[in-house]
Amino acid sequence: MLVIHQRIKPQEKWDAELLLTFEARSKSRLRCFTTTGEDVGLFLERGQPPLHDGECLQAQDGRVIRVGARSEQLLHVTCDSPFELMRAAYHLGNRHVALQLGEGWLRLPDDYVLKAMLEQLGAKVELIEAPYQPEHGAYGGGHHHSHAGDAEFSYAPRLHQFGVRK
Repeated sequence: MLVIHQRIKPQEKWDAELLLTFEARSKSRLRCFTTTGEDVGLFLERGQPPLHDGECLQAQDGRVIRVGARSEQLLHVTCDSPFELMRAAYHLGNRHVALQLGEGWLRLPDDYVLKAMLEQLGAKVELIEAPYQPEHGAYGGGHHHSHAGDAEFSYAPRLHQFGVRK
């Protein structure tokens, strides 16, 4: 098994390639396979942003591994006006949906409930297959709903604390 612990800056040459969905690129621990079928174990530092298309990794044996974004089923959303597109993004954000943003469009994973909501809002929704690279988010540090038992985690910088005076 090819063991990988380290992210490195993008390289012009690489020895092997991993094609991974966004969900797989979001994991710090993963068993996967190179495009040639070699067994790979990812053991990356926890709490880091998802791997992105074109990023490189260094294996324990010194080889450079390039990460590629695998195509996946996505909803490609467009609207007749910037306001309608902003409205669609607002409603998706209100549901904590990760979005890939482009000039005049949004992309999100295929979901029939969200597709129906978007169409009800007047958006044009097309099912496509493409690499998915959503926005990472303003606060970083991963997605947390609960801080129970997670003493080391804190959103930084802290923008506001309602009800707290110092």
